[in-house]
Amino acid sequence: MMDKDIRSALVTGAAQGIGLECALRLRADGLRVVAADISAVKKDSGSAAPGDLEFRQLDVTDMSAVTALVEEDGPFDVLVNSAGVVGPNTFVWEVETSDWQRTLDVNLTGTFNTIRAVVPNMRKNGWGRIVNIASIAGKEGNPKLSAYSASKAAVIGLTKSVGKELATEDVLVNAIAPAVISTPMNDNTAPEVLDYMLSKIPMGRIGQSTEVAELVSWLSSERCSFSTAAVYDISGGRATY
Repeated sequence: MMDKDIRSALVTGAAQGIGLECALRLRADGLRVVAADISAVKKDSGSAAPGDLEFRQLDVTDMSAVTALVEEDGPFDVLVNSAGVVGPNTFVWEVETSDWQRTLDVNLTGTFNTIRAVVPNMRKNGWGRIVNIASIAGKEGNPKLSAYSASKAAVIGLTKSVGKELATEDVLVNAIAPAVISTPMNDNTAPEVLDYMLSKIPMGRIGQSTEVAELVSWLSSERCSFSTAAVYDISGGRATY
Protein backbone atom coordinates (compact mmCIF):
# COMPACT_ATOMS: atom_id res chain seq x y z
CA MET A 1 0.00 0.00 0.00
CA MET A 2 1.20 3.48 -0.86
CA ASP A 3 2.44 5.60 2.05
CA LYS A 4 0.31 8.73 1.86
CA ASP A 5 2.99 10.69 3.72
CA ILE A 6 5.43 10.16 0.85
CA ARG A 7 4.96 12.34 -2.20
CA SER A 8 4.65 10.62 -5.56
CA ALA A 9 6.17 11.66 -8.86
CA LEU A 10 5.48 10.67 -12.44
CA VAL A 11 8.44 11.08 -14.80
CA THR A 12 7.90 10.48 -18.50
CA GLY A 13 10.63 9.62 -20.97
CA ALA A 14 12.34 7.87 -18.06
CA ALA A 15 14.06 4.99 -19.85
CA GLN A 16 17.25 6.97 -20.41
CA GLY A 17 18.90 10.36 -20.51
CA ILE A 18 17.36 13.34 -18.75
CA GLY A 19 14.20 11.47 -17.78
CA LEU A 20 16.06 8.63 -16.09
CA GLU A 21 18.38 10.97 -14.21
CA CYS A 22 15.42 13.05 -13.02
CA ALA A 23 13.63 9.92 -11.83
CA LEU A 24 16.70 8.74 -9.95
CA ARG A 25 17.25 12.15 -8.38
CA LEU A 26 13.64 12.46 -7.20
CA ARG A 27 13.83 8.96 -5.73
CA ALA A 28 17.01 9.98 -3.91
CA ASP A 29 15.07 12.99 -2.60
CA GLY A 30 12.66 10.56 -0.97
CA LEU A 31 9.78 10.57 -3.43
CA ARG A 32 8.00 7.53 -4.74
CA VAL A 33 8.70 7.60 -8.47
CA VAL A 34 6.80 6.06 -11.36
CA ALA A 35 9.18 6.04 -14.34
CA ALA A 36 7.22 5.85 -17.58
CA ASP A 37 8.46 5.45 -21.13
CA ILE A 38 7.21 4.15 -24.46
CA SER A 39 10.21 1.83 -24.59
CA ALA A 40 10.84 -1.18 -22.43
CA VAL A 41 12.86 0.13 -19.49
CA LYS A 42 16.07 -1.61 -18.49
CA LYS A 43 16.02 -1.78 -14.72
CA ASP A 44 19.77 -2.28 -14.52
CA SER A 45 20.48 1.06 -16.19
CA GLY A 46 21.30 4.27 -14.40
CA SER A 47 23.59 4.99 -11.51
CA ALA A 48 21.69 4.80 -8.24
CA ALA A 49 19.33 1.99 -7.31
CA PRO A 50 17.08 2.12 -10.40
CA GLY A 51 15.27 -0.90 -8.93
CA ASP A 52 13.64 1.53 -6.51
CA LEU A 53 11.77 3.09 -9.41
CA GLU A 54 8.37 1.80 -10.50
CA PHE A 55 8.68 1.29 -14.23
CA ARG A 56 5.68 1.57 -16.54
CA GLN A 57 5.34 1.47 -20.30
CA LEU A 58 3.44 4.51 -21.58
CA ASP A 59 2.75 6.25 -24.86
CA VAL A 60 2.14 9.86 -23.83
CA THR A 61 0.30 10.55 -27.09
CA ASP A 62 -2.45 8.11 -26.00
CA MET A 63 -4.75 10.04 -23.67
CA SER A 64 -6.63 6.93 -22.58
CA ALA A 65 -3.37 5.22 -21.61
CA VAL A 66 -2.21 8.30 -19.70
CA THR A 67 -5.52 8.50 -17.84
CA ALA A 68 -5.40 4.80 -16.98
CA LEU A 69 -1.87 5.07 -15.57
CA VAL A 70 -2.77 8.07 -13.41
CA GLU A 71 -5.88 6.33 -12.12
CA GLU A 72 -3.96 3.14 -11.32
CA ASP A 73 -0.69 4.55 -9.97
CA GLY A 74 -1.65 8.06 -8.86
CA PRO A 75 -2.44 10.50 -7.53
CA PHE A 76 0.81 12.29 -8.28
CA ASP A 77 2.20 15.32 -6.48
CA VAL A 78 4.98 15.90 -9.00
CA LEU A 79 5.01 15.56 -12.78
CA VAL A 80 8.16 15.77 -14.88
CA ASN A 81 7.49 15.79 -18.62
CA SER A 82 10.66 14.53 -20.24
CA ALA A 83 9.25 12.36 -23.03
CA GLY A 84 10.37 13.74 -26.36
CA VAL A 85 11.73 13.08 -29.82
CA VAL A 86 14.17 15.08 -31.95
CA GLY A 87 12.10 14.66 -35.09
CA PRO A 88 13.32 15.32 -38.63
CA ASN A 89 16.84 16.71 -39.14
CA THR A 90 16.39 18.54 -42.42
CA PHE A 91 15.26 21.77 -44.07
CA VAL A 92 11.63 22.65 -43.43
CA TRP A 93 10.70 22.24 -47.10
CA GLU A 94 11.91 18.65 -46.95
CA VAL A 95 10.04 17.70 -43.76
CA GLU A 96 7.36 15.07 -44.23
CA THR A 97 3.98 16.03 -42.81
CA SER A 98 3.83 12.79 -40.84
CA ASP A 99 7.22 13.46 -39.23
CA TRP A 100 6.16 17.01 -38.33
CA GLN A 101 2.94 15.76 -36.74
CA ARG A 102 4.66 12.96 -34.83
CA THR A 103 7.12 15.43 -33.30
CA LEU A 104 4.32 17.70 -32.12
CA ASP A 105 2.25 14.74 -30.93
CA VAL A 106 5.00 13.51 -28.61
CA ASN A 107 6.63 16.75 -27.49
CA LEU A 108 3.58 18.99 -27.17
CA THR A 109 0.40 16.91 -27.04
CA GLY A 110 2.06 14.34 -24.79
CA THR A 111 2.90 17.12 -22.35
CA PHE A 112 -0.68 18.40 -22.50
CA ASN A 113 -2.06 14.89 -21.93
CA THR A 114 -0.11 14.24 -18.75
CA ILE A 115 -0.81 17.71 -17.34
CA ARG A 116 -4.51 17.31 -18.01
CA ALA A 117 -4.51 13.93 -16.26
CA VAL A 118 -2.66 14.90 -13.06
CA VAL A 119 -3.85 18.45 -12.39
CA PRO A 120 -7.32 17.61 -10.97
CA ASN A 121 -5.82 15.70 -8.02
CA MET A 122 -3.13 18.31 -7.49
CA ARG A 123 -5.83 20.97 -7.23
CA LYS A 124 -7.86 18.77 -4.90
CA ASN A 125 -4.86 18.23 -2.63
CA GLY A 126 -3.79 21.88 -2.76
CA TRP A 127 -0.21 21.17 -3.81
CA GLY A 128 1.64 20.14 -6.93
CA ARG A 129 4.77 20.71 -8.97
CA ILE A 130 4.99 20.29 -12.75
CA VAL A 131 8.27 20.57 -14.63
CA ASN A 132 8.26 20.49 -18.42
CA ILE A 133 11.50 19.80 -20.25
CA ALA A 134 11.51 22.28 -23.12
CA SER A 135 14.68 23.32 -24.97
CA ILE A 136 16.77 26.32 -25.83
CA ALA A 137 15.65 25.49 -29.37
CA GLY A 138 12.18 26.57 -28.31
CA LYS A 139 13.52 30.04 -27.52
CA GLU A 140 16.02 30.54 -30.32
CA GLY A 141 15.26 27.91 -32.96
CA ASN A 142 17.81 25.52 -34.41
CA PRO A 143 18.30 25.14 -38.18
CA LYS A 144 17.16 21.82 -39.64
CA LEU A 145 15.15 21.20 -36.47
CA SER A 146 12.01 23.17 -37.28
CA ALA A 147 9.54 20.62 -35.90
CA TYR A 148 11.51 20.16 -32.70
CA SER A 149 12.03 23.90 -32.22
CA ALA A 150 8.36 24.65 -32.84
CA SER A 151 7.19 21.92 -30.48
CA LYS A 152 9.44 23.13 -27.66
CA ALA A 153 8.38 26.75 -28.19
CA ALA A 154 4.82 25.53 -27.78
CA VAL A 155 5.74 23.70 -24.56
CA ILE A 156 7.08 26.99 -23.21
CA GLY A 157 3.81 28.72 -24.11
CA LEU A 158 1.81 25.92 -22.53
CA THR A 159 3.88 26.16 -19.36
CA LYS A 160 3.32 29.91 -19.06
CA SER A 161 -0.42 29.57 -19.63
CA VAL A 162 -1.04 26.68 -17.22
CA GLY A 163 1.27 28.20 -14.62
CA LYS A 164 -0.87 31.33 -14.57
CA GLU A 165 -4.10 29.31 -14.42
CA LEU A 166 -2.91 27.48 -11.28
CA ALA A 167 -0.90 30.30 -9.67
CA THR A 168 -3.14 30.68 -6.61
CA GLU A 169 -3.50 26.96 -5.89
CA ASP A 170 0.11 26.07 -4.92
CA VAL A 171 0.36 24.02 -8.10
CA LEU A 172 3.46 25.46 -9.70
CA VAL A 173 4.28 24.88 -13.34
CA ASN A 174 7.72 25.65 -14.73
CA ALA A 175 9.85 24.68 -17.69
CA ILE A 176 13.53 24.01 -18.22
CA ALA A 177 15.24 24.97 -21.46
CA PRO A 178 18.44 22.97 -21.82
CA ALA A 179 21.03 23.53 -24.50
CA VAL A 180 22.51 20.37 -26.00
CA ILE A 181 22.77 17.67 -23.32
CA SER A 182 24.69 14.42 -23.53
CA THR A 183 21.82 11.94 -23.98
CA PRO A 184 21.05 8.95 -26.20
CA MET A 185 18.37 11.06 -27.94
CA ASN A 186 21.12 13.13 -29.53
CA ASP A 187 22.53 10.01 -31.16
CA ASN A 188 19.97 10.71 -33.90
CA THR A 189 20.96 14.35 -34.33
CA ALA A 190 23.05 15.16 -37.40
CA PRO A 191 26.72 15.86 -36.52
CA GLU A 192 26.66 19.27 -38.20
CA VAL A 193 23.63 20.24 -36.11
CA LEU A 194 25.38 19.16 -32.91
CA ASP A 195 28.47 21.13 -33.93
CA TYR A 196 26.32 24.20 -34.53
CA MET A 197 24.65 23.90 -31.13
CA LEU A 198 27.96 23.39 -29.32
CA SER A 199 29.44 26.44 -31.06
CA LYS A 200 26.69 28.58 -29.51
CA ILE A 201 27.56 27.61 -25.91
CA PRO A 202 30.00 30.06 -24.25
CA MET A 203 31.09 27.47 -21.69
CA GLY A 204 32.30 25.36 -24.61
CA ARG A 205 30.92 22.01 -23.51
CA ILE A 206 27.84 19.82 -23.65
CA GLY A 207 25.67 19.65 -20.53
CA GLN A 208 25.04 16.52 -18.49
CA SER A 209 21.69 14.95 -17.58
CA THR A 210 22.63 15.05 -13.90
CA GLU A 211 22.92 18.83 -14.09
CA VAL A 212 19.37 19.08 -15.43
CA ALA A 213 18.17 16.70 -12.70
CA GLU A 214 19.55 19.03 -10.01
CA LEU A 215 17.35 21.85 -11.26
CA VAL A 216 14.35 19.53 -11.56
CA SER A 217 14.89 18.49 -7.94
CA TRP A 218 14.48 22.07 -6.74
CA LEU A 219 11.53 22.87 -9.00
CA SER A 220 9.76 19.73 -7.77
CA SER A 221 10.07 20.61 -4.10
CA GLU A 222 8.69 22.96 -1.47
CA ARG A 223 11.97 24.87 -1.77
CA CYS A 224 10.49 26.27 -4.96
CA SER A 225 7.65 28.39 -3.61
CA PHE A 226 7.52 31.68 -5.55
CA SER A 227 8.13 30.64 -9.13
CA THR A 228 5.55 29.54 -11.66
CA ALA A 229 5.01 30.00 -15.40
CA ALA A 230 8.79 30.49 -15.66
CA VAL A 231 11.46 29.09 -17.96
CA TYR A 232 14.86 28.18 -16.51
CA ASP A 233 17.79 28.05 -18.89
CA ILE A 234 20.45 25.44 -18.36
CA SER A 235 22.47 26.27 -21.41
CA GLY A 236 26.08 27.04 -20.51
CA GLY A 237 25.43 30.70 -21.25
CA ARG A 238 23.83 30.23 -24.67
CA ALA A 239 20.46 31.84 -23.90
CA THR A 240 20.09 35.44 -25.02
CA TYR A 241 16.84 36.17 -23.18
